Amino acid sequence: MRCMALMAFLVTTLALTACSGWRTSRANPSNWFGSSRTMETTAPAEDANPLIPQRSAISSRPGDAYIGVLIQEITDLRIERDPSGAIIYAEGIAARQGAYDARLIPENEDLTPDENGVLTYRFEVLYPEHPTSVGSEQMRRIIIATDLSVQALEAVRTIRVEAATNARESRRR
Repeated sequence: MRCMALMAFLVTTLALTACSGWRTSRANPSNWFGSSRTMETTAPAEDANPLIPQRSAISSRPGDAYIGVLIQEITDLRIERDPSGAIIYAEGIAARQGAYDARLIPENEDLTPDENGVLTYRFEVLYPEHPTSVGSEQMRRIIIATDLSVQALEAVRTIRVEAATNARESRRR
């Protein structure tokens, strides 16, 4: 009986040590994109009003009534692989309480990355018309997710999410 237990222990130990390459394998979902890092954003022009959207009403598509503003700061960005592609999770801190209808809006409508393989999203929210207090960070924290298909991810090397004061990006390994 002890011999069988010892054999089972040895087989299990050998099987686990053979899996040491899993950590660096491309099949490991946690290796698909690296951890995100904070990036600096370009400051808006001094004469620009941050309350007026950069897109004009003339160039917007019919039925496109969403007029969000950039969230104040992005605190986390993670990309997780799923069977149909990937899920992008972004966490941010709003400028004040009451932010709602958060969206990750792609810079390119057709989800094609730029010439460097960067796919950029804007993390936008809506605020109530009436004034609200600032409150603590925990009360202003917003988490949002969106998915990308395998086809949309083919040419993507980096996913970048922008806020008003910073941006975070995660590169494919």
